Amino acid sequence: MKEWTREERYKKLSDYSDDYMEELAKRVAQSPFRQHYHIQPNTGLLNDPNGFTYFDGKWHLFYQWFPMGAVHGLKHWFHLTSTDLVQWKEEGVALLPDTEYDSHGVYSGSGFVKDGQLHIMYTGNVRTEEWERVPNQIVARMEADGSFTKFLPPAIAGNPEGYTDHVRDPKVWEQHGIYYAVIGAQRTDETGTILMYRSKDALEWELMGEVDAGLPDFGFMWECPDLFEIDGKTVLLFSPQGLEPEGDRYHNIFQTGYVIADDFRMDELKLEHEGFQELDAGFDFYATQTAESPDGRRILTAWMGLPDVAYPTDSEDWAHCLTLPRELAIKEGKLIQQPVRELVALRKKQALSESGLLSEAKRFERSGANCYELQLDVTFLASADHAPVTLDLCEDAANDKRFRITLDPSAKKITIDRSQCGIPFAEDFGTTRTLAVEQMDAVKLQIFVDTSSIEIFVNDGEGTFTSRVFPEAGETCLSLAAGSTIDYRLDLWELA
Repeated sequence: MKEWTREERYKKLSDYSDDYMEELAKRVAQSPFRQHYHIQPNTGLLNDPNGFTYFDGKWHLFYQWFPMGAVHGLKHWFHLTSTDLVQWKEEGVALLPDTEYDSHGVYSGSGFVKDGQLHIMYTGNVRTEEWERVPNQIVARMEADGSFTKFLPPAIAGNPEGYTDHVRDPKVWEQHGIYYAVIGAQRTDETGTILMYRSKDALEWELMGEVDAGLPDFGFMWECPDLFEIDGKTVLLFSPQGLEPEGDRYHNIFQTGYVIADDFRMDELKLEHEGFQELDAGFDFYATQTAESPDGRRILTAWMGLPDVAYPTDSEDWAHCLTLPRELAIKEGKLIQQPVRELVALRKKQALSESGLLSEAKRFERSGANCYELQLDVTFLASADHAPVTLDLCEDAANDKRFRITLDPSAKKITIDRSQCGIPFAEDFGTTRTLAVEQMDAVKLQIFVDTSSIEIFVNDGEGTFTSRVFPEAGETCLSLAAGSTIDYRLDLWELA
């Protein structure tokens, strides 16, 4: 794979000809791992979702984008719109690193509506000649033609005293006529935290202080914070970096999770909660962002990837995608994630519908693309031994290649294993992930399989596994195996 120099990483998009970019897009389109129904870049690297907002009858979603290759370099914002969260229209590049305050990248931020217009606040990244970082929080407004006007100088310039230059990812909302922002930060003692600001006009901002989440030494940096309410409870969502594995948790290079508080007082900035909870148990999930729908639902999407991890498509000059949008709810002190109801529109035809008792292995032959939704309901019979059940996806003819899901009712755990699935990658971080499940007498799995990803929703969103996989040609079958008698139902829909 090509080694990128600093000069190449920070070369302007305008320095590349249209013919060059068109040829690059043609090459990327030939990749066998291009997704069918996930948001992905036409070229280059996608990472954090940004500016997720419902405005003027449409969903607006942006993503961090380095156009020229699968590396982190000079970041732009790419813009998409949708009326249904399913079909997305590409609006093109929305923000360029074209001022002295964002000269080395338009980093992550959020969207909000002010005076009837869509505004955004993002981190402008600047590097000095000595390559020292200067973070700037910049507000911009979308005009009627889709262009953006940046309000300069920055709303918040540099980093406040007591914090390093790792200050980024503002998430803005309006409450009772006041605008608030939470921003990820690193203290000078190299511990992570979140800063909170307020403003009367979204242009001049006052630092209120740190959000006290009761986690004083919890990783070295907190990225992509989000603060919102569901059913009267306050949720703080963020991505801490630097956590060590604990049992089945925290095995990815970096994590994403949340705390839930009964109350959040603006005068104290304090959240009292029962502890940090990991939001997803899969291999590839980071940098979440949420938005509120017109009917009051809290919708989430995330980067289906991680920083500092190599992926098989890197050599093809593209990388990553976003997760499917998910509805959030709170149940028994946990965030529940379910695929948005609008995704039923992706169903093209039902290709499988099987049910009955099973006490052995049953194989389901498939041909064609890995592009389907699968629902599996398993009931462990009280009269039978509760032996593990396995569901193999992306299976080849010899069952040598597969993505395995194991339901272990005795241990009350579900484990995924991608060690035998397609092209191996990121093995330094392990090839299995495990989720503890409180109730396993009956288990429901809703699974979305795309060309190079698998998203698993357990028991109506009680838990999720989000993972990239890179199966090779012929790895399209699936099988279900039971070590003792189970009652099951399996339905599979091909997706458009």
